[in-house]
Amino acid sequence: MNPLPAPLFAPLSTSSPVRLLAKSATAYVCSNCAAQTRQFFGRCAGCGSWNTLVEQLIAAPADRRRRPQAETGTARPEPQARRSTPIGAVAERPLQRLGSGYGELDRVLGGGLVPGSLVLLGGDPGIGKSTLLLQSARAMAARASVLYVSAEESAQQVTLRWRRLADEPGAAAGDCQLLAETDLELVLQELESLRPAVAIIDSIQALHDGGLASAPGSVAQVRDCAAALARIAKRQHTALLLVGHVTKEGVLAGPKVLEHLVDAVLTFEGDRFASHRLLRAVKNRFGATHELGVFEMRDRGLVEVTNPSELFLGGDEPCSGTATIVACEGTRPLVVELQALVSTTSYASPRRTATGIAVNRLHQILAVLEKHLGLPLSRFDCYLAVAGGLEVEEPAADLGVAAAVVASFRDLILPAGTVLIGELGLGGQLRAVGQLELRLAEAARLGFTRAVVPRGSGLGAAGLGLQLLEAATVAEALVAALGVNPTQQGTA
Repeated sequence: MNPLPAPLFAPLSTSSPVRLLAKSATAYVCSNCAAQTRQFFGRCAGCGSWNTLVEQLIAAPADRRRRPQAETGTARPEPQARRSTPIGAVAERPLQRLGSGYGELDRVLGGGLVPGSLVLLGGDPGIGKSTLLLQSARAMAARASVLYVSAEESAQQVTLRWRRLADEPGAAAGDCQLLAETDLELVLQELESLRPAVAIIDSIQALHDGGLASAPGSVAQVRDCAAALARIAKRQHTALLLVGHVTKEGVLAGPKVLEHLVDAVLTFEGDRFASHRLLRAVKNRFGATHELGVFEMRDRGLVEVTNPSELFLGGDEPCSGTATIVACEGTRPLVVELQALVSTTSYASPRRTATGIAVNRLHQILAVLEKHLGLPLSRFDCYLAVAGGLEVEEPAADLGVAAAVVASFRDLILPAGTVLIGELGLGGQLRAVGQLELRLAEAARLGFTRAVVPRGSGLGAAGLGLQLLEAATVAEALVAALGVNPTQQGTA
């Protein structure tokens, strides 16, 4: 009788140690909000975005942290030492800012870079993000240690731009170190070794953490790389500047947690057909938001524009359909020229086009003019543009828009040296606007002599060098600005 064959697999002994391997699974992660799902859907259930789910490899942890004994009911844990501190007992530390070398950048940052802060700079490709930061690195390297990490370009490419942006050929580079690397671990080691005062990462989407299976630029990579850089920057008080990509919609690419993680979010924008660039602060924990910095792109890099109102003013030759306003971007007043064109329509419904101002705002102003001035604007096409490509969002430009439209409709020319400031209500009344004295001071500095403002502003003409024309309604303001009553002219 043949013996029974030996089992192919011997049973594991209960006393032998067994190591459980971590299981890996795939999940679909939203590139917009980082929500995870096990199944693919065309629309993310978290944020409602379409076609944003990307398959990624998710590794489950091999072991989990044990729950406290108090939750299991076996024993009561020993009380630990208190770690919190009364808020009144926290000592105030003076805020020492580091100048970036450019007054426009310092203005947007609130006075300069704060040690240990994270600043995210975003903008369209080719707008000049790397040029701006490389010029700032050259200026800061003269008095502080700077590490420039180039994750998108080689060291030779960065060096060529560095020499081209130099004020003088052969100028000293200062204490600026260059690292062309995409591995996050090597970048962290370099930060630990050098401990620079300022570190520039160009860009955060190009860094790669080897511990993650996803590709560079994915939600997990951007989130973890930014978190690791934030920890080391806070620990050794290094001011960190991150360059971020934008999507085709113009928003910052990557998870929204990236914008929540950093201390400041700056956007660098501009018209590709114009030479000027605008730097705005969308978020700033150490300063005011919606500040504006103006630069001009030249062959030797970016140059600060100390008098930006000159960029947004038209020519000296007056023409019909133009009006001048004073817009405020944060604490900076800007004198801007508005241009309007009203012509007879050839279609059943007239066209309304606005560049630099919300088209819905233009529709509202046209409705107020037709209702309270009796102008038949519903039978005419209307085109409105802001000179210089500036985006004007505040309602203080309403009176200037109304004056430009009426001047084009009646073929009138506003007197030279006149600015119009005021918000237009639906009842045809003028409302007061903020920072009026600051706006008038900027207009007087540029040589303007007359200003049409809402009545009750409380400002006198003394000391401003301007003739103030106060009005309560849009009809009174247009009569004061144009010198004639627009409702009594013939139809265009």
